[in-house]
Formats: sequence, C-alpha cells, structure tokens
Amino acid sequence: MAHLLVVESWVGSMSRLLPRAIREGGHEFTFLTRDLHHYLRSAPEGAAHPLLGARNVITTDTNDLDALLPEVERLHSVLGFDGVITSCDYYLPTVARIAGRLGLPGPGPEAVDNACRKDATRRVLADAGLPGPRFAVHEEWADLARAAQEIGYPLVVKPVDLCAGMYVRRVDDEAQLGDAVRALADFPVNARGQRRTAAVLLEEFLDGPEVSVETVSYAGAVHMVGVTDKSLGGAPAFIETGHMFPAALSPADVEAAEQTTLGALKALGLTDGVVAHTEIKLTSAGPRLVEVNPRPAGNRITELVRHVTGIDLAAACVDVALGRRPDLRRTDTGLRSAAIGFLVPERTGSLEALDGHQLSDLPGVLEVQLAESGKVVKAAGSNNEYLGHVMAGDPDGPGARDRVEGLLAGLRAGLVIR
Repeated sequence: MAHLLVVESWVGSMSRLLPRAIREGGHEFTFLTRDLHHYLRSAPEGAAHPLLGARNVITTDTNDLDALLPEVERLHSVLGFDGVITSCDYYLPTVARIAGRLGLPGPGPEAVDNACRKDATRRVLADAGLPGPRFAVHEEWADLARAAQEIGYPLVVKPVDLCAGMYVRRVDDEAQLGDAVRALADFPVNARGQRRTAAVLLEEFLDGPEVSVETVSYAGAVHMVGVTDKSLGGAPAFIETGHMFPAALSPADVEAAEQTTLGALKALGLTDGVVAHTEIKLTSAGPRLVEVNPRPAGNRITELVRHVTGIDLAAACVDVALGRRPDLRRTDTGLRSAAIGFLVPERTGSLEALDGHQLSDLPGVLEVQLAESGKVVKAAGSNNEYLGHVMAGDPDGPGARDRVEGLLAGLRAGLVIR
C-alpha cells in the first residue's frame, strides 16, 4: 500500500475522482489544506467530502511555501509519503517543489512553473521555435495599449495566473481593452487567497475550432490518449459549453494536434510523471497552442475518455505520481463517442425551475447533474457558473454531441430564472 500526500484540490469532479482512484489502487492518502471549511461547504448535504476520508487531514498554510516545505519534511519523516499530488492548478507548482524536496516522482518545478504561467509558456515555446500567436506581456496601461496596436485587434486578453477561463476576453478596440484590464486589476487575489501578478497577457486572436489533447507522460515518453473537441460560448468570454471524445476530426487534424502537443510538452520539459491537458486551436494557418495544463482535464473530460476507451486518467495520475507505469490499455466499452454539455446561465437571478431529472432514464444518457431550485444564479463569465450538465454516449459513431445538444435544448426550454 502506497501513501500519497494530497495538497489541496478543486472541489469539482476531480476532487472525487482522485480519492476514488487512490482507494481503488489500494493506496491511502493524507490531505493537506489551509481551509477545511472550503471542502465542508462543497460536500452534498448530509455527506462527507471524499477528501476528508483521508487517513490524516492536516490543516496548515499551503500558501506559505517557505514554511510549508520544512513542515512537509517533518510529516514525511513520520508518515512516509510515496508520492504527492493535487488537482488544483494553483498548487501544482507547490506540489512540484514538495516532490523535489522529498525526492518523490514528478515533473521538475521549473517545467510546472512555466506551464502554469501563461506568459512563461508563450516565451518557452517561442524560444523553441514553435508556432504561436503574436503576444505581449505588460503591467502598465500605456504599454498594453501600444502593444495592442502592434498586435492588432481583435485580440485576446488573459490573466497570466488564473484558471477556468476567468477574465479571458476577446476585445475589439481600445475601449474594450481598458474594460478588460480594469476588471483584472479589480481581482488582485485568487480564490485560494494567493496574491496575483499584475501582468496582463495580450494575444493575437486565433481562428478555427479548439480541441484538447489528453496525454500521459511516463519515463521520458509522452503517450497520446486522444483528442477532445470543445464548444465555446458566452462571447466575449470563452466559456466551455461542451466536449466530445474523441473529436470528430480528420486523421490529418488529429496528427497535427498531437504533434503540436508533443512539441510543446518536450519544450516545457513535461515528459515524465505528469498527466496533461493541452489546448490547441486548429487555425487556417495550422495548429496553434492555447495553453498546457500539467494535470488531468476538468469538466468531466476524464470520464468521457473512460467511457469510450476504458482508460482511467485519474488512476494514471495517481500511478505516475508514485513513479509507476500507468495502465493505458484500451478496452471495448461498447461506446464510440461520449459527450458532455453544460447548462450555462445567461442572466443573474434565482433559479425557479429546472426540470430534467427524468433524463437519467433515457437511452444513452450516462450522467445528469442539475442545480436545485432556489439556487442564486450568476450570469456566466467563466467555467465556474454552470447550472449542471448532461453526458451521453453513442455506440455507433460520433453522434454523442448531437444527442447531448438535443437534451440540453429541452432543459433550456423549461429553465426559469427570476
């Protein structure tokens, strides 16, 4: 039995999938957090959060790395950790440093730092000669306005250190650029109490569909699991409204997306001990990297992969964190595609009616999760405001997305927000 150290987590699906994968692998874990109530609040009423079923739950300041590293060393001397892991982007660099300090498996801290900072990713890939959008990084308004003119509108404004599409916006002129920059300046601390950098990333707007490439890196080799498609909405924001695995692409586009991903992972140094989710735009000029996430995909993409291939990316994440060869063998699951669609609120108010629980009994439906009446609803500006999702599979081909879109259309017809 191996013993993992889990440092913080998202409170979405991966916070349940990782504990499950640890248990099903025959292992145990210690959970480290700075705010226990963050997880208590997110558990369903009357149920304990799976993370709190750890062998040990320890509260400490996970944001103070200088104090955390010696404390984790002391814990390691008593508890004996075999690996360290997190699903939360904001703690991936912390986990990499803990692994390095304790001599545990995992990618190098510099590689993780560069992948988690969008501006650093751009610089590393540009230095490696990989094609990407024109970009600029500045803190001062005068520099940003000048760079925007040089890149040319429309362009995309991004924070360099946030997740889930937060504050990522398309802007078409200087007035919209000013609005986007001010909104970012008004958000100086992220959701985990970490102070943000003032740097703003400007990028050339890329045309074409967006996909993600799911990979597992082990023993210096990058293993391609597959390509997932993505639908976007909420303009000028970039809200993920759905995914399908595998993406309905030509073999040439699949190969182009995978080779672009391989080049990016090699340039960043993410070729060992990491499950990655790399986002690619298939532009008219060829594939261009959007970002590299050195952790399993969110938004239930890992479950889409599992339903179609039998590969459990959460389990693979646990395996590589322990320095073990992951099981990437494909099995015949009876499905040729699986898709998920999210119910995205377009207005703020209180959820009065959302009736769709009967969907679970329909053929091909794999999951239904919907918000309860009375929920306070915020008009979506990122991937954090969904009202629920529907997942479905197709045993015959790439029809799962159409199936999900039909189900979502019925849900929207009965949605009442006042």
